[in-house]
Amino acid sequence: MGDDWKLPSWMDLVLTIVMALAAVGTAWAGFQSAKWSGFQAIAFAEAGAARTESAKAATDAGQDRLKDLVAYTSWIGALQEEIIAGTSPRPEGDYVPDSDEVSGFLYERFRPEFKPAVDGWVATHPLVNAAAPATPFDMPEYTLESEALADELVAKAEAATAEAHANNQRSDNYVFMAVVLALALFFAGVAGRMRTRRSQWILSGAAVATFLGAAVVILALPKTF
Repeated sequence: MGDDWKLPSWMDLVLTIVMALAAVGTAWAGFQSAKWSGFQAIAFAEAGAARTESAKAATDAGQDRLKDLVAYTSWIGALQEEIIAGTSPRPEGDYVPDSDEVSGFLYERFRPEFKPAVDGWVATHPLVNAAAPATPFDMPEYTLESEALADELVAKAEAATAEAHANNQRSDNYVFMAVVLALALFFAGVAGRMRTRRSQWILSGAAVATFLGAAVVILALPKTF
């Protein structure tokens, strides 16, 4: 009667192979999970560093914009006084900075990024042209390198964050596969202890099916070494 409880030798061999491969697969899944967790941490660190640098660049952009605003306000005020006094060209004329005048002095000290926008704005004759932009800040020539850098770093941080989440999901997938392989080990281990042939076959089939399913998924998952 006791012999009826034993699995056929070939099935016992199959279960032994399944148990051995499942054990190896569990170790491999654990290794991969740890590696992807490390990549996740690195990606999150890169995202944090990029966000910090982006904040600094955004602060620099704000300071540059404020400098340009103060410089423009001072210049336009001085230019208006000079026009009223008759020492500068009339509004409809072309503006030529005069270093002997306050406006010329201020004009020559515009930031290099700001001066092209001012030149473009002056060329539109804004004092007599109603269609001209209200200020140089509305000109397409007005760009801030620090602002562009801030946007670039934000994009880099978002990409790194997305990569970190992807790596975290990969790590979780391997952890889940390790659990599935452990389940295959359990089925294979208890199959031979069942006292009915039906239970033995059911658990043996479950062990093989669970292992094969996990093996297929693990082979499809991204790997790192």
